[in-house]
Amino acid sequence: PDFARVRTWHSCEVNGMLLVWYHCEGVGPTWAVPEQREIATKEWVFRGQTEHFVDVHIQEIPENAADTAHLAFLHGPAILGGSDLRYTRSKLWDFMKHVWKAEWQPEPEPNEHCSRMLIQHTTTIFRKHVSLMDLTVSARQVGPGLVFLIFEHAFLGHGIILQTVTPLEPLLQNVVHKIYYQKNVPAIIPKFILRAECIQFERDITIWNNKQYLPKPLLVKEDSSIQKHRRWYAQFYSKKSVRLKVQKEGLDW
Repeated sequence: PDFARVRTWHSCEVNGMLLVWYHCEGVGPTWAVPEQREIATKEWVFRGQTEHFVDVHIQEIPENAADTAHLAFLHGPAILGGSDLRYTRSKLWDFMKHVWKAEWQPEPEPNEHCSRMLIQHTTTIFRKHVSLMDLTVSARQVGPGLVFLIFEHAFLGHGIILQTVTPLEPLLQNVVHKIYYQKNVPAIIPKFILRAECIQFERDITIWNNKQYLPKPLLVKEDSSIQKHRRWYAQFYSKKSVRLKVQKEGLDW
């Protein structure tokens, strides 16, 4: 009978993930998720994943890329101090520091739905640079909830962490990180990288779970990229985007 129907969704299977396109106004896909060649050819193999639930609006998570000023404060202390912010600045681990240099920019047409953050990571131990821990990361955001984190290390090879952010409720996000790495590199290396990334991400979660979104924050010159990111991210909303009833204006709920 005519009434026996099920709704269909545009979907694709890429990079080991099944992705579904959703638009609140029923518009079909306007861009495609790129295939990572090394995953498709199995040069890079799956080495593990983490999963977190974050009490925050979906926009807050990618906006972290534009907030480069937070890197030194939140992610500067050694990962040896763990993710509990009460202890990350313990004098016990003060001999080790992470140093970050980062820049975020939106991509031009036809990839205006993408943005890119370039990160240079170095480590100091007793204030001396340890070149063995130098790491270059390219974080490419594709759409509102997918990130390609590509790692390049002079000795430990190359790999990628795929980050997906899936809204479960207006202020509850499911965040998954999957790591793929060169298959000729011992599995302990990518597992260590994933663990280190997990510690740093959980530091962010503590902030996200306790922060309030301000549509017009007081920003200094060094924070100008945050407003730039908000203008870029606005493309993923439309007039029919679902809003909470308690919301009056902006995202203050």
